[in-house]
Formats: sequence, structure tokens, C-alpha cells
Amino acid sequence: MMDILYTGPVPADGESPMAVSEMSPSRAQQQPNSQRPNTCCFCWCCCCSCSCLTVRNEEDRRRKSLETRLETIPNCEACTKPTLEEIRVWAQSFDKLMKNPAGRNVFREFLRTEYSEENMLFWLACEDLKQEMNKNTVDEKARMIYEDYISILSPKEVSLDSRVREVINRKIQEPTPHTFEDAQLQIYTLMHRDSYPRFLNSSIYRSLVHPGSHTSSES
Repeated sequence: MMDILYTGPVPADGESPMAVSEMSPSRAQQQPNSQRPNTCCFCWCCCCSCSCLTVRNEEDRRRKSLETRLETIPNCEACTKPTLEEIRVWAQSFDKLMKNPAGRNVFREFLRTEYSEENMLFWLACEDLKQEMNKNTVDEKARMIYEDYISILSPKEVSLDSRVREVINRKIQEPTPHTFEDAQLQIYTLMHRDSYPRFLNSSIYRSLVHPGSHTSSES
């Protein structure tokens, strides 16, 4: 009998040449793919499963999350950039801080880090209501203030005692520009006694008073 010359792929150890030659076409096509190395990290194809793409996707997710949070924060008050002298005046009294638009913005940024920004937002809303003269607009703004900051169902509810709440519940029936005056004073006092001392010792304020201290300490 004539010997058959085998010209197919080299068999693995322990596997006969005939077994390799009898391999089904589908298996022959799948075998090279199973041995293909993982795609390089520098590859831009969408099938790459490298960790570099995972990190990039995570960074994109965090950036979009931050942008979403920033979009939900109401715009700060328009103001000019404060001078160093003005910034130092904020430490003299809480009244001087609150009378300065830039000071209110910085203090509001600090309150945001303590998850109590609603106190400043409520105070500003009350200030805005006091300037309103149109009765229909007063009614509408008073209702919005009540729903946003007084209602126990609101996620931005401010902390008020029962006496002040009773006063508001009576006045809200016929709202005026001064309906929330007692509540505004109580929140103002709360920020003065509780948040203001921590603000003066915060990194936010100290970085403004001593802008070069961080850099000089590292050099």
C-alpha cells in the first residue's frame, strides 16, 4: 500500500495526524481565535476589554455626575471679586459678611459642604419677597417659599421651632412680603451661632485670607 504523505498542521503531543485532519471546519476556524492574545491597551477598537478603557469610562461617569450636580445648584449672586481687605472684614461680624454679596456667595459655598445650603437659600428667598409689591406675585412667591423650605415634605426644609411654624401657618392664609420675617430671623440666628464660627476656621475662608500660605508651605 502506498504511504500517504500528511501535509496538514503539526499535531499537538499525543494527538494523531489523522485526528487533526478530520477536525470539523467549525472547530478549525475557532481554534486560532481562542489562542489570539488579548487586544493591546493602545488599541482603540470597541472590543478591547483592557483596564485602561474601564478607567476612562469611570472618569467619564464621574465627570457627568459632577456636571449634573452642578446644574441643580442655583446660580450665585452677581458680584464683583472681593478685595483682600473686604474678605478680612467678613471675620469682624456676621452682619458684615451677610451684607456683602461676595461674602454671601462664599459663605453659601461653605454651607454647601455642610449640607445646609437651604438656610441661605431660604434667607435669600425671604429677602427677595420683601422687595415685592405686586399682590399676585407675593402670593405666588410665598407659596413657593412655604413648599420649598417650610413644608415637612420638602427635602430642603429648614429647622424652625413650633411657635414660628404656627405663626407662618396663620400668615400664609393672607401672605404679605413679611410673612416669613420671624422664620428668617431664626434661620439668620442659627447660621450666625452655628455655621459662622466654623466658616471662619474653614479651609474655604482661610485660603482666601492667606492665598499664598498653601504654596509657601509646600516650597
